[in-house]
Amino acid sequence: MTPSPARWSLEELSNDAALSSSYFRNERLAVSDAWSTHYKGARAKFELLFQKLNDLNPNAVNDGNLADAYGSGLSEALRYLAGPPISDDDLRVIANVESIAPGVLKKNPEALRKVFDVIERVVDPFRFPWIKGGTTPTREQREAALLASSVLLAAQRIATERRTDGKDGQEAKVKDYLLTLGFKEAPPATINTIVKGPQPGHFCAECLLGERKADVVLRLHDTRLMAIECKVSNSATNSVKRLNNDAAVKAEYWLKVFGTSQVVPAAMLAGVFKVMNLTQAQTRGLALFWSHDLEKLGGFIESTK
Repeated sequence: MTPSPARWSLEELSNDAALSSSYFRNERLAVSDAWSTHYKGARAKFELLFQKLNDLNPNAVNDGNLADAYGSGLSEALRYLAGPPISDDDLRVIANVESIAPGVLKKNPEALRKVFDVIERVVDPFRFPWIKGGTTPTREQREAALLASSVLLAAQRIATERRTDGKDGQEAKVKDYLLTLGFKEAPPATINTIVKGPQPGHFCAECLLGERKADVVLRLHDTRLMAIECKVSNSATNSVKRLNNDAAVKAEYWLKVFGTSQVVPAAMLAGVFKVMNLTQAQTRGLALFWSHDLEKLGGFIESTK
């Protein structure tokens, strides 16, 4: 008889969800150098920008020091002068220029001026009250603007880092664990039939399984494919999107296209999940595992020998 992943009871799901939430809270509360590093990096950028653009006095900004600022890698700091900060794509479209790449703008004074004109029009009046008056900031205004801008940029970088590191870290953890089980990583592949993809003892990452991408796909010992989605959630509300509207939808698709006897859809979870969402996802055919208890994944894989 072909083994199936365990279907966890309500009590088991509740216990694992509580434990996962506890790990998440501890991680967020842990003392980290990340905030200090990002703040200091952002502060250095804004201080250099103020230096090159004469404390953002509009009357002292010219094509030469603008080109110097862009050439010094300060385009991000310039975008963060806006309130709220303006994205690369929005800035390019609104300024109506072909590119806002520093190397391109540095050689094109007309496009450079158009870009800065946009930034000047949407500059944050609360952080930079002196700009509209065309004056030089007081020492207090300058310090307040540097502090607020540095915090704003550092906070955005931390948020982006957490989103990226969450999923990437989860995927790396799964891959590292499979390596300890004796699996080898194969190049990513498009898998449109059950015989394609990683062969026995192998796995691949970011593989297209049918028309849906899976984070990790491995060939079980009994030749079935196991597709693992790595999901990290920072709130119970977010768990609906991560688990039910994404991973469970993929599970239903894979089971329909490849068949219940050929593919095992699974999710590797970390963070905060609502128990009700876990129960619903499991009912829809998604096997659930937790990054704080990888041995259960190993136990299932071993059972397919």
